[in-house]
Amino acid sequence: MSDLVSIEQKDRIADVRLNRPEKYNALSPEMFKAIVAAGDRLAQAKDLRVVVLSGNGRGFCAGLDMASFQSMAEPGESAGAGPALDRRGDGPENPAQRPAYLWKQLPVPVIAAVHGVAYGGGAQIALGADIRFAAPDAKLSIMEVKWGLVPDMSITQTLRDLVPQDIAKELTFTGRILSGLEAKELGLVTHVADDPLAAAMELAREIAGKSPQAVRAGKRLFESSWHADAELGLGLEASLQKELIGSSNQIEAVMANLENRPPEFTDDPA
Repeated sequence: MSDLVSIEQKDRIADVRLNRPEKYNALSPEMFKAIVAAGDRLAQAKDLRVVVLSGNGRGFCAGLDMASFQSMAEPGESAGAGPALDRRGDGPENPAQRPAYLWKQLPVPVIAAVHGVAYGGGAQIALGADIRFAAPDAKLSIMEVKWGLVPDMSITQTLRDLVPQDIAKELTFTGRILSGLEAKELGLVTHVADDPLAAAMELAREIAGKSPQAVRAGKRLFESSWHADAELGLGLEASLQKELIGSSNQIEAVMANLENRPPEFTDDPA
């Protein structure tokens, strides 16, 4: 796998770092491919319980790199440096959307730790996480309007769950830069922390200590039903619960509580 994204797994937590620090982890074509490759690898990990996503260097991700913007400005040229916008794979997303959308699709929780800048596509990658920590002085922006564009890295599937439509429109129309504190007030981030990576890791360890089947089912429940009708949502609650009741990890959760001891869960119970 490319060294543009690093993955270190310990105690069933994947520490995933965007690793182009000299460019503030800006999104080059190679970076797009590296993020997707990392997501594909994580999706297959059976012993994985939580992902923590951050950026090395002085920022989370500065968005699309300048070479891609320059190619757009050339007559007769498209964003040739970036992924094709009209090509679909097995899912609904195109290659440009996948680096942000894949975090919603992973079966385990994803926690983003944002420091420095998260602009444009970088902000949209962070929005794809289930939970976000940001430094108070972090800078976040839906910045595409600055370049005469609309946000197109799955923002329609993420921002709608966090803020009202009028706020989403204002942020998109203006490209305003928000501090971590301002982003928290609007609901773009879940928590503000002086050390967002350390705080994200602490929460990851807490989640990793819970039944992995229950946590995965909880993510699937909300991702599948949040915008669905009552029949689908209520039916999914019942079917997932039926799968969990009486499973080895569910029994272990009960026994550990009754015996006042830490649970010992398995990642692939029989």
